[in-house]
Amino acid sequence: MEGGALWTLCSPALLVDADKVKRNAQRMKDRCLELGVQLRPHMKTHKTLEGADIMTGGSRRCIVVSTLAEACFYGDRGFDDILYAYSLPFDKVERCAALSERLDLFQVLVDHPEALERLTKRRLRDGRRWHVWLKLDCSNGRAGVLPSDPGAVKLAQAIAEAEGVELTGVYAHCGNTYNCKGVEQIQAVAQETTESTLQFMEKLKAVGITCKSSIGSTPSCSHPVKDMSRLSEVHPGNYVFYDVQQSLIGSCSLEDVAVRVLTRVIGHCPHRNQLLVDCGWCGLSLDGAGKLRTGYAVIEGHPDLKLVSMTQEHGRVEPVSGALDFSSYPLGTPLMLIPYHACATAMMHPVYHVHSAGRLLGQWTPTRGW
Repeated sequence: MEGGALWTLCSPALLVDADKVKRNAQRMKDRCLELGVQLRPHMKTHKTLEGADIMTGGSRRCIVVSTLAEACFYGDRGFDDILYAYSLPFDKVERCAALSERLDLFQVLVDHPEALERLTKRRLRDGRRWHVWLKLDCSNGRAGVLPSDPGAVKLAQAIAEAEGVELTGVYAHCGNTYNCKGVEQIQAVAQETTESTLQFMEKLKAVGITCKSSIGSTPSCSHPVKDMSRLSEVHPGNYVFYDVQQSLIGSCSLEDVAVRVLTRVIGHCPHRNQLLVDCGWCGLSLDGAGKLRTGYAVIEGHPDLKLVSMTQEHGRVEPVSGALDFSSYPLGTPLMLIPYHACATAMMHPVYHVHSAGRLLGQWTPTRGW
């Protein structure tokens, strides 16, 4: 299949443009270099060895993961300085301990005193210490302690003082940038998150604690603000692929999106004024409902078509307006779907078909599970 045309693939198939991936990764490296902050790329979007090598420039150091499956996958392949940026799951403490005892630097994240208690009860071998990041909720509304809560400083102190534990850093995800529209709004959220994090760092300094600081999201790191240079690290992830959602937010242009899903017309339905395609939600995901004029995805080169609904293995395509010209779409016609959410779409595929200039280069195989 190497060197072949994209149309030779069986559909649905996830296509990754290697040139765009490399360009997106280099741009993020350049931004961080200009800011003077460490880039700690998040692996959650692609979960592949090849993507990680591109994002780390081949260093295989300093990454973020969202599952222990990812941590083990990368740890087994020579990666180190891995941050498991997910509120510590108590059923996985032993697996975290195994990684902490095997790697030079495996780091976990906590946002509750009971999580710290679980770590102190599981002492690491050979005098090793747990490396812990404190998760802040800076208006993101997900995991984390509020930086305004006095309990947040107390928890940081408890981590710093606990036997066998080290407070490595403070971590915040400005996921509320995903509600933005345009660079000005993105940068306003990035500024707010940066200020909240830095103010919290001052609170820690006042009680004698110094550690790293890290914030991240693809929108904020695609359009960073000057004060982010005062942070230790940033941790974006989706930027390696980007997607339609990111283009709507203002993180990128549609031309920067590195992934497509190849699908084909498998049915004509004149009674419904629809085409049937062989990509359902198992090949794309249901993300994007109600967000796009073109339905669940952008159909590349066909702005007049709309992916209106999907079942598990089927998609229904109809014109944005008017009657469909079925003669323009014979059975077997290939269509390219630009996904609304690349992370969700990539998760649907056991293999990615990588290409350059329309010719296949090979395959990337992602890790799966938790």
